[in-house]
Amino acid sequence: MELKNYETVFILTPVLSEQQTKDAVEKFKKVLTDNAAEIVHEDAWGMRKLAYPIQNKHTGYYQIFEFKAEPSVIAKLELEYKRDEKVIRFLTTALDKHAVLYNEKKRKGLVGKKQETKEA
Repeated sequence: MELKNYETVFILTPVLSEQQTKDAVEKFKKVLTDNAAEIVHEDAWGMRKLAYPIQNKHTGYYQIFEFKAEPSVIAKLELEYKRDEKVIRFLTTALDKHAVLYNEKKRKGLVGKKQETKEA
């Protein structure tokens, strides 16, 4: 089976201690690695203000994983999200080749900066 590219972002409740947050992130990372997913990149956005209150909370801890996996892994990952009361929102998206390329450029710092023009 061919591995596909995915990106998943989840928001943890802000009432967790730093250790509880780390443990939750590691738990979901382990779900991926235990199911033969290859983590390409992970990014902790940290505590952010939510666009609207969720469960009477105005902030949440954001974490993103970009990974390659078989499509069957997504159901297992999302089931874990649903079972965990620490997760207040999650979203998993399949990435096409353009999104994968964009993410690689972003990691290298090539996105969002004006290209320097070479003067003759």
